[in-house]
Amino acid sequence: MPELPRAEPRRVLVVDAANVVGTRPDGWWNDRAGAARRLHGQLMVGDTSYDEIVLVLEGGAKGGVRAGRDGHVRTVHAKGAGDDTIVAETRAAITAGHRVTVISADRMLQSLVQGAGAMAMSPSWLLDQL
Repeated sequence: MPELPRAEPRRVLVVDAANVVGTRPDGWWNDRAGAARRLHGQLMVGDTSYDEIVLVLEGGAKGGVRAGRDGHVRTVHAKGAGDDTIVAETRAAITAGHRVTVISADRMLQSLVQGAGAMAMSPSWLLDQL
C-alpha cells in the first residue's frame, strides 16, 4: 500500500507577552492590560508565517485579553509564573509534532525551550515581523 504524504508540521509561535511588551518604553507599566490588548491586536493582524500564535499573559496583563482562541491567536493566562506556562505550552506543542518558536529575551527561558527542541527568538525579531 502506498504511503500517504505527511502533512507539514504546524508552525507554532509562543510569545512571552511580558517580555515583548517590556522592550518598548511606551508607558506599558501604567496599563499592563492595555499593553497586552495592543500586542494581541498586532498579533491578530500581523503577517506572520505561523499557523498558531500562543500569547502567554501573566499578572495584570491578564485583564487585557480573555483566555481562549481568537482566530489563529490563542491567549493563555498563566496561573503562576509566566515562564512555567511558556515551557509547558512549548513542550505540549513539540510533543504534538509541531515546530515551535518562542519569543523571549530571557536567556534562562530561551535555554529551557531550546533544550525542549524549540527555536528561541528575541522580542525585537517579532516586533520587526509585525
